[in-house]
Amino acid sequence: MASTAPATALSDAASPGNMADVRRNNLALVLARVAQAPAGTHPTRAQVAAATGLTKASVSSIVLDLLGAGLLREVGLSRQGERGRPGVGLELNPARGVMGMEINVDYIAAGVTDLSGTLVVQEIRERDNRDSDSAPVLSALAALAADVRKAAASTGVEVLGGGLAVPGLVDAGSSTVTAAPNLGWLGTKLDMGRLLPDVPLGVSLFNEANAAALAELAYGSHGRRDFLFVSGEVGVGGGLVINSELFTGPEGNAGEVGHIVVQPEGGRCSCGGTGCLETIAGQDAIFSAAGIAAKGWSRSESMARLLGALGAEDPAALLAVQRAGTALGVAVASTSRVVDIRAVVLGGHFAVLDQWLRGPLLDSLAKYAPGALSPAHVTISAVGDAGALLGAAGSVVRSLVEAPHRLQS
Repeated sequence: MASTAPATALSDAASPGNMADVRRNNLALVLARVAQAPAGTHPTRAQVAAATGLTKASVSSIVLDLLGAGLLREVGLSRQGERGRPGVGLELNPARGVMGMEINVDYIAAGVTDLSGTLVVQEIRERDNRDSDSAPVLSALAALAADVRKAAASTGVEVLGGGLAVPGLVDAGSSTVTAAPNLGWLGTKLDMGRLLPDVPLGVSLFNEANAAALAELAYGSHGRRDFLFVSGEVGVGGGLVINSELFTGPEGNAGEVGHIVVQPEGGRCSCGGTGCLETIAGQDAIFSAAGIAAKGWSRSESMARLLGALGAEDPAALLAVQRAGTALGVAVASTSRVVDIRAVVLGGHFAVLDQWLRGPLLDSLAKYAPGALSPAHVTISAVGDAGALLGAAGSVVRSLVEAPHRLQS
């Protein structure tokens, strides 16, 4: 889980009118301190008090509330950095978790993580969601979520809430997909409550590429605070991370790399524009150019056939991926010039095709943005297919850490 910025401790002394606000802030402060502890360490109440500036009595009272809400668990005795009698260590309760879900053009997915971000269970089901009404898609996802929730429960993990990632522009506040061209959804309000009935935190809505970018920030080993994440699916999405924060722009739509124009006289895009990156580097575009589209194969079968053709050095397959890499380089070069990004992380089929895509991509970057991006700073995703659901789940956990009072009765 990505670190949460520490809150500012509020005085234990406060007027009756704002005592509830003080309590809520201090609940978040204590929970965040435990959540930020390095892996394998378990801070004690005394250590939390010293780090937050709260009194030991206040921390003890708050910890009792967090234990009662099921968010913290006591872990043996700890002498970490303390003198005298050892204290009881604290950790996020591994028996509580959140579910990340994803609707994409040709599959649905769901997975549960515990509060520390460890993936407990995950399942992906192929499903053709093109131009589908949202109701049957949500019904299929609800059935998958019920199965995954049951599997998590069998390991002792209770699901508190969830996040749903979709490949399109979203209005999270109204649970509306404002535009998802590849799904055929426009201004589509989703009935989120049916996905996870009776969970205290409900289900929040996210853009798929933005969620995957957050997962890369949390789980990636690159250690970079600024990068462009490019998601390759049927469509092409992007997420901008600047100073370790997701940048979405004033309207929430920043990072739409797939709709950067790379070929002005090119083909028509699902967004209504012409010559977008997606028309050359999207999954369907590559399959079509390689001569393996429209065969009735599933996504995994089509990708397996493409990889087989590439391995056999089939000219059409090699040319299709070369064109995709070159076009991707044009889009990334343009993005790097505008937002001064010096690192790129490739996800989805761009990561799968890296062996054949990387050369044309780097050549294109060298031609259109010489010196802007080092080849060493073009990396593939650390989280693979689980990126969007991990990012959605992680965002829900961060929201919970910032407002743990939501679980209190």
